[in-house]
Amino acid sequence: MVFGQVVIGPPGSGKTTYCNGMSQFLSLMGRKVAIVNLDPANDALPYECAVNIEELIKLEDVMPEHSLGPNGGLVYCMEYLEKNIDWLESKLKPLLKDHYILFDFPGQVELFFIHDSTKNVLTKLIKSLNLRLTAVQLIDSHLCCDPGNYVSALLLSLSTMLHMELPHVNVLSKIDLIGSYGKLAFNLDFYTDVQDLSYLEHHLSQDPRSAKYRKLTKELCSVIEDYSLVNFTTLDIQDKESVGDLVKLIDKSNGYIFSGIDASVVEYSKIAIGQTDWDYNRVAAVQEMYMEDEETQD
Repeated sequence: MVFGQVVIGPPGSGKTTYCNGMSQFLSLMGRKVAIVNLDPANDALPYECAVNIEELIKLEDVMPEHSLGPNGGLVYCMEYLEKNIDWLESKLKPLLKDHYILFDFPGQVELFFIHDSTKNVLTKLIKSLNLRLTAVQLIDSHLCCDPGNYVSALLLSLSTMLHMELPHVNVLSKIDLIGSYGKLAFNLDFYTDVQDLSYLEHHLSQDPRSAKYRKLTKELCSVIEDYSLVNFTTLDIQDKESVGDLVKLIDKSNGYIFSGIDASVVEYSKIAIGQTDWDYNRVAAVQEMYMEDEETQD
């Protein structure tokens, strides 16, 4: 049984930086980490990858050959990977014995909530190689500063969760920069816990760009709340405590936490249902470290 993460998220959310930082952190913990780059447009990697899709196909070759733009080219590359899944399986098999795998995917969001090739690739890998994967979706925390963008991020996260059908962790990345993005309308836990979204309506009406879509946004908020699936944890990739808290959550979601435990069923149950001891760090400590109090701002 092999464990790992599927790292996804919109362009600029910090996926490659995350893979680099997470691999270093896990290596310090004693895990052997292999990074698999499945972004055919990522030609400036800050990490050493064990498998690189550019050995199979490159976006820069696909675009002129098939007269495609970047988005169409990425879709083509994922479809090509699906048809040549044997290539990826053969590359992964030597890593299965003792590696923890990080899959670094492209930032085109359509690949994860509309198109099926990425989902099909992961499904085949899970079945053939007995992988236990968690999808880690990074969302830039600056989207919390704009109600319309925040609702869009929620809808993207929900759609991806339903489409990918994997254990899923949504992460507000670059949380160390949130203080520089401007004052949030609510406390951070409103955004991480996705509390009553009706409170956003007043702020949406203040923005002329969002006001004309207020009714649509209200309906989208209702859909998000009806599913009641989306929440976020926070991440500062340069803070080892922040990364450590996220690793705990991911290990719990994909079952890694159980893989090295020789204990009774009762002990397993305690771990599975126990209170998350990192909840303070997820929200309160972040707000304390990176966000000024209202009194200070006034």
